[in-house]
Amino acid sequence: MTDISLMQLLLANLALLAGSCLQGVAGYGIGTLSAPLLFLISPSLVPGVAVVNAVLLNVLMLIRNHQSLSFRQVRYAIGGNIIGTALAALTLTVLSAQGFDLAFGVLILLAVAISVMGVKPRLTDRNSILAGGASGYMGTITAVGGPPIALIYQNETGPLVRANLSAFFLFACLASVVALAPAGFIGSKELTLFLWTCPGVFVGFWLSGLLVNRLPFSALRPVILSIAALAGIAAVARGVLSY
Repeated sequence: MTDISLMQLLLANLALLAGSCLQGVAGYGIGTLSAPLLFLISPSLVPGVAVVNAVLLNVLMLIRNHQSLSFRQVRYAIGGNIIGTALAALTLTVLSAQGFDLAFGVLILLAVAISVMGVKPRLTDRNSILAGGASGYMGTITAVGGPPIALIYQNETGPLVRANLSAFFLFACLASVVALAPAGFIGSKELTLFLWTCPGVFVGFWLSGLLVNRLPFSALRPVILSIAALAGIAAVARGVLSY
């Protein structure tokens, strides 16, 4: 039913397991870690399959962390996300396959740059709107919407980060699904692949519950960003060589 091999499905499950575990610990990560790996495994796994799996993970995350949620802070980011997602939907309607690869690669590299800049903006209403917009645009096209919104939460406490980001990413991923489906990026093939790859999300989420107070996210950060950068470069190269 799909052109994905059994080995690719296994690797995709492992990629989603790692990203789900990371997000369960740090509040974000399934996009930053899993989406670039999924692209390297098979470009057909992004953005559609990655985004639908992210919906599942964020539902699980929000159920586990709902008591720490502060919705007032999240609503401004959601407002910005609506604008960013709409702009991304318009972008996808005019992109060719080669153009998508180039856009994917450039936005992934931009996400890496945002993560390593060392900028520490405060958690304000204005910054929430701007970060939400950037996250919506990048997340819809690449399934990597974490870095912009994570910037404004980097100085907050763990439970608040996990709860607020779960609520934001759940809305953002659902908005991305609405934008991606009409553009042809989510259909029966992607939903079938989701069913084959979602076990990785469930296992990763379960592992995160065991590791949430033990896993040193700061030590993993260089590895995650290196993987993302590699995928970004590969996507740009693929897009350039296709022309």
